[in-house]
Amino acid sequence: MSTHKAIVTTAPRAPLSLLNVSTPSLQGNEVLIRVEWTASTPLDMHQAESGLLVNHPQVLGDSVAGTVVGVGEAVEGVGVGDGVFTFTLHAHQEYILVPSTSVGRIPPNISMQEAATLPDNFVTVFHTLTHDLHLSLPWPKPASYAPADSQTGFLIWGGASSVGMYALQILRFYGYTNVIAVASPGHHKLLGGYGARKCFDYNAADVEDALREEIGVRYVFDTIGHLDGSVRPISRVVGMGTQVAVLLPVIVVDAREEGGPVYEMDVEGCCEWAEGVGVRGVRTYFWAENAFFKEKLQAEIMPALLTSGDVKPNPYRAIEGATMVERAQKALDVLKGKGARGERLVWKVWEGEYDS
Repeated sequence: MSTHKAIVTTAPRAPLSLLNVSTPSLQGNEVLIRVEWTASTPLDMHQAESGLLVNHPQVLGDSVAGTVVGVGEAVEGVGVGDGVFTFTLHAHQEYILVPSTSVGRIPPNISMQEAATLPDNFVTVFHTLTHDLHLSLPWPKPASYAPADSQTGFLIWGGASSVGMYALQILRFYGYTNVIAVASPGHHKLLGGYGARKCFDYNAADVEDALREEIGVRYVFDTIGHLDGSVRPISRVVGMGTQVAVLLPVIVVDAREEGGPVYEMDVEGCCEWAEGVGVRGVRTYFWAENAFFKEKLQAEIMPALLTSGDVKPNPYRAIEGATMVERAQKALDVLKGKGARGERLVWKVWEGEYDS
């Protein structure tokens, strides 16, 4: 049986390690992908630091950009040699086996590094907007489509996060024009170009007062999920009829603080909310329960919006290192130190010789 290398946790807060795992065999509608680039995410940090929803050793990661090296007999639309990207569990390893309906072909004008910034964030945005905030995002989008509530206020807290940047672009694509964002000032110009009507500095002493003056905010997407940094401030500015979606887990105590990390999964119960506010914690990994998205979201919608230019990849920083485990550990350390702001941390996985 052939094997390949994977990055794994060994215990909470322990250094990452390298493990040889079995390379799976193809069946039916599956494709085997050689993982060339991946991205490190806050979820990787949460799992590595606390063991959140983890049984050690566990392969981290959920975003893949790579090359198809094998296809099952029932596969159509993708072939050996195609550059693809996908959102899948346990992505930080040299090979991944996934259904062909869950991979998107990378457009020629997009690099592997750029493609690695997309899958988990894109899926998170579509899942949150449709499942947790109950918006309609029809696909294919009719040429004359405009949502009935296009002028309704929409707040993105964490607009410069990877998820926040894709949320702004996807909302703009679907015709939402009254979207405001909270982010550090250095990112306001970029976010305005992505569709934010107005931006606010989350460090400003009067940010909560300023947000209260924004009339008609009905939807809030908290892409940060920090109890003191986003959840509580949001709870103090929203009122009756507002729908709030918060990325889980809620960070109560940061990993780098004494006694940390501490997480909370109950968004509604972790602070006080005004009567009539709907609050939901976002669980992205349930996205595939939507049969239409399971078939179309990655295979069709992601590549189409990249090709058209309606969605642009995140800015990224390529993490260097002599080995796969060194690159993975460096990326994790940057996340723990909060050194990734307005950019996605990507790193090279494959270290072997490329097939001709």
